[in-house]
Amino acid sequence: MIEEIQKRPFVRPLFLWITGILLYTLLPTSLLLTVLGTLATLIFLLLCVSRGWACAMIRYDSRWVWGAIISVLILFLAVEVCWYSDRRIAFVNESASSLSLMAVEAQYSLVNTFDHLRLSEEEKSILATLTLGYKKAMSRETKKRFSLAGVSHILAVSGFHVAVVCGFLSFFCSFMPRWGMGRWVRYIVLVGSLWGFVFITGLAPSAVRAALMLSLYLTGKVLRRTTDGYNTWAAAAFCMLAYEPYYLFDIGFQLSYLAVFFILFLVPRLRKWIEVRNPLLAIPWEWIIVSVAAQVGTAFLCFYYFGQFSTVFLFTNLPVTFLAMFLIPLAFLWLCYPVDLYGYDWVQRIVEGLVHGMGKVVEVFSAMPYATITGHFGFFEMLGSYGVLVLGLIYMKIREPKVLLAALVLLLIISVKILIELFLIAGN
Repeated sequence: MIEEIQKRPFVRPLFLWITGILLYTLLPTSLLLTVLGTLATLIFLLLCVSRGWACAMIRYDSRWVWGAIISVLILFLAVEVCWYSDRRIAFVNESASSLSLMAVEAQYSLVNTFDHLRLSEEEKSILATLTLGYKKAMSRETKKRFSLAGVSHILAVSGFHVAVVCGFLSFFCSFMPRWGMGRWVRYIVLVGSLWGFVFITGLAPSAVRAALMLSLYLTGKVLRRTTDGYNTWAAAAFCMLAYEPYYLFDIGFQLSYLAVFFILFLVPRLRKWIEVRNPLLAIPWEWIIVSVAAQVGTAFLCFYYFGQFSTVFLFTNLPVTFLAMFLIPLAFLWLCYPVDLYGYDWVQRIVEGLVHGMGKVVEVFSAMPYATITGHFGFFEMLGSYGVLVLGLIYMKIREPKVLLAALVLLLIISVKILIELFLIAGN
């Protein structure tokens, strides 16, 4: 485990930063600063003593001493950033940044362009949400249908949207050489276009997260470095929480990062478990296992926040994802396409047809009986369920009976607690 963490240097700072945020929210600031100050003083005294002490265990160049110094420093910085964020939020009349205002204006101007399409208001809202992250025009009924169909994640501009945009940009940049200056020009075009897309979506946190992860990945590639998904995931999370620590308590942030983590963890294992070699089936199977991994990772959080979980997501994700994969780039192509140029009407008809098809798929599957499982998890049940899931996955990897026993004991505790609560409700 230690070797795995050492391969991913951003994991430890992220863990310490999250710990600092949680400590700030749970403890009084004065007490927390006193404790951190005391720890820093003790470490400093220990270093002073180690100067004249011949004990090799605490000499100045010991790795654990430096680890303690950096850990306390990260915790202290996390508390300071949280404190500053609180002071900033306290100024109610503080205006939004000029960059955010420019992003919102660009988003709104592009949304108005969709009025030229021969679509209903509901379909226009779906298109605006899917491509530009503009959710204000979408009705509650439409959101509910997407949720019942298990594809509400497609409405949040996130990793899938950024990956689709980057994929089509990579296709158009494929003529550029992959060596010398061409490699750097291609990198600048991809990263610049990527952040341009994030900008016109109003700088949504999920889009920023996805673009940040992909930018780090592309940077590693252009520098010819070996990239690691977990390290990129941790680096992106750390950068976002360093900018705004209260993203940690945002539902979208939690769902997004949890889904990505389980995709990174489960997809390679599911791929080995059922190996599909037929190229015609490999791509649909890849979509299915990615969807399963994301749904498994976010299921308990969905029960905690929303009290429901879709049972038809496997059937809806494949057609909806397929339609969205073409709809997103074609919608942007239509936005940039000159009206007088030949082919404009064809692009418009394809975009309209794709939106019609997506709306129909969602409408059919959301109307099915037993499309969702309803239930509510408390905070303890949610954390315990993730504990059982993680312990189960660890057991599948290392086959240690103690881990399996811990998972079963935790599952028994959760079950007993739920049964007691049901008994009390029935008694009342």
